[in-house]
Amino acid sequence: MRITRTISAAALLAGIALAPALAWAQQAEPYGRAYGPHMMDWGGGWYGMIFGPLLMILVLAIVIAIAVLLVRWLGGAGHDVHQPHHGQAGRTALDILKERFARGEIDKEEFEDRRRTLDE
Repeated sequence: MRITRTISAAALLAGIALAPALAWAQQAEPYGRAYGPHMMDWGGGWYGMIFGPLLMILVLAIVIAIAVLLVRWLGGAGHDVHQPHHGQAGRTALDILKERFARGEIDKEEFEDRRRTLDE
């Protein structure tokens, strides 16, 4: 008796769960064998199809922007872009010439010659 109740309850639940699917399957096809006015026969025009690629490009741009911002954030603040050493403000040509002489890039004769040229 207990098994029959269990089977009856399971059959009732299956019937309730499958009823909407069975009712939906009995509907008549409004367009015959076609897919509808906006699929295969292009009854609605092409203008609606432009939004798919535009949305795809927009989503791709957002994903790339998030990736770039995440990489910059994870990279830290130590990678800021600064002016190179030789581009500091307030340095004169004579200061640069003195530095080159101190580093040994030019000899004394060349230093004196260029210093005289700058003084003129």
